[in-house]
Amino acid sequence: MSLIAFYHGVKPDTLRRHYKKKSSGYNQWLQKAHADKYMLFADNLGKHLSIDEVSLTHGELYTFVTNKSGKGRSGTLVASIRGTRSEDIKKVLERIPLKERMKVKEITLDMANNMESAAIGAFPDASLVTDRFHVVKLVIDAVQHVRIKHRWEEIDIENQAIQKAKKDGLLYRQVILSNGDSPKQLLARSRYILAKDKKNWTQNQQERALILFHRYPDIKKAYDHSMKLRVIFELTDRTRAEKQMNKWIGESRTIGIKEFNSTANTIQNNKSNILNFFNNRSTNASAESFNSKIKLFRANLRGVTDTTFFLFRLAKLFA
Repeated sequence: MSLIAFYHGVKPDTLRRHYKKKSSGYNQWLQKAHADKYMLFADNLGKHLSIDEVSLTHGELYTFVTNKSGKGRSGTLVASIRGTRSEDIKKVLERIPLKERMKVKEITLDMANNMESAAIGAFPDASLVTDRFHVVKLVIDAVQHVRIKHRWEEIDIENQAIQKAKKDGLLYRQVILSNGDSPKQLLARSRYILAKDKKNWTQNQQERALILFHRYPDIKKAYDHSMKLRVIFELTDRTRAEKQMNKWIGESRTIGIKEFNSTANTIQNNKSNILNFFNNRSTNASAESFNSKIKLFRANLRGVTDTTFFLFRLAKLFA
């Protein structure tokens, strides 16, 4: 908008006001009265949907329902609803005739119970698919929790050693490992290593991982266990994948790392939806991409000052 204003020799604020009040059609927009509560574009409904939430401004969450066939362009946005309460989402989506909602065959979503409840209520004939990347992230977070726990332990050990050296009138000398890291630096710098497959490690990362796993065997155990789950998602047969996932859940409860107990319980509770991934290998990537576009648009505008007008512009772009 600023570039256009510069080209025509007018002030950017003047052009923005003119666009909003005169040329955009905002004041005649049929959904303006309720846009900050919900927007609905029933004509954009398709067989394959995604549902996810995104923060528009000051942490205020909106739930967006999108059509995968829209591919992030015009025709993508089906609905936006303020908040994440399943009752509110369902109430808005039920404005679409049941006959049309019954045509929806698959919905990808994360592991939030409210999203699942809303999707089941609004689209009773649809298969729900828990996004594989959210499942993998949950397991990686368990591995990272083990790493962070050791890092705090090393920080405590170092602080105690510094205090003892001062008390004894000695100069504290930091422990330096063979790759030049101190123990707490090793643990801090291993964050990205533990989130990647070892075949993608650089030479320096391989050296760091070797030291890390030698000093902290439980981190190696956690990492290896997380990689087993990733391998399951490379399978193409649902029956085989289910057997492997049941085995993984059982091992999670016996390897002696408590962080995996909660992870295993969460995956067990969502297993049916997780396994639906193997039907069509559908993910929620389209919803994440759509969320990224919203965030980029928000950043280009340097924030959202008028939520209704911001939603109007989103509707212009994606609905």
